[in-house]
Amino acid sequence: MTIVDAVAEPLPRAVVDLAAIRHNVAHLAKLVAPAETMFAVKADAYGHGLLPVAEAGLAAGATSLAVLEIPAGLVLRGAGVTVPILAWLHGQATDWRAGIEADIELGISAVWQLEAIAASGADRPAVVHLKVDTGLSRNGATREDWPGLVSRALELERQGVIRVRAAWSHLADASIADDEAALAEFRDAVAEAESLGARFEALHLAASSAGIRMPEARFSFVRFGIAAYGYSPFDDVSGAELGLIPAMRLEAPVTDVHVGGTTAARIGIGYADGVPTLGLPKTWVLLNGRRARVLEVAADRTLVDVGEHRVELGDIAILFGPGTDGEPTAEQYADWAETIADEMVTGVASRVPRVYVN
Repeated sequence: MTIVDAVAEPLPRAVVDLAAIRHNVAHLAKLVAPAETMFAVKADAYGHGLLPVAEAGLAAGATSLAVLEIPAGLVLRGAGVTVPILAWLHGQATDWRAGIEADIELGISAVWQLEAIAASGADRPAVVHLKVDTGLSRNGATREDWPGLVSRALELERQGVIRVRAAWSHLADASIADDEAALAEFRDAVAEAESLGARFEALHLAASSAGIRMPEARFSFVRFGIAAYGYSPFDDVSGAELGLIPAMRLEAPVTDVHVGGTTAARIGIGYADGVPTLGLPKTWVLLNGRRARVLEVAADRTLVDVGEHRVELGDIAILFGPGTDGEPTAEQYADWAETIADEMVTGVASRVPRVYVN
């Protein structure tokens, strides 16, 4: 038997530019001041990597962080992050005590969540943000249930079980008119809560879209998500036009070359890594400084047409990036695939290594 050395398969990679994250957060923080900036790092920082990205955002001026679930907040606390962290997606198996004792602030939408906090056995009061639904219908108490939620929260506050810090909501961002109606609904809900005795330290409503275009919705702080990663929350303007820099570059090496009338090359990335299969007639990648049309996307390989140009094994194809070298942006790729940039970057599979640069 002959033993040969194994050659590692070249891997795709997602290169994350932390300088771009810092630029975006600083740019947005300046835009919304004196409102503060809460940096949303949910979904593993939109696929960019939780800890390095959170640290970059905090260094650039964010004063708090938003995650979805308590476990992500615990990871941040375990890494030494001390700023306020808000988590608001809870289920029946939520470890309320762990979150409370790690000083993770809790977005609360229903009375059952308050009762779970009361029964958790935590050794300190939970800091809660009461959420009202203003039209998005993602979560949040309905206006019918809102008085009951506020009243029970105030009872538990008097008992020392919780501290009510904020009232908040999400905007649907469907249209300016819808957001204005939701803003009015939010103001009414806050006034109703105050009439019941609530005294909120903070109010927050706007995320990326309203944070940029709706100053009256900024309140105490703005929860910046996708804009902080360099992508526009709007259909009619790009991230670059907003002064943002995309932070992720997705690239993969050429793994196979077929020479015929034209040259076809396979690059080592596919739909199992997050490459869309929709919109192929429009789709191209940048390979050796030239556009190469995408012909086919398989599980872990993508076939591209490089025409008459010379291509060698190991040459790097860029699927999307900041666009500064002529490559597509995630926004452009999303248009081809009939989706949004959020899905492009969060859809990059965890098996694709993240490489951090400044």
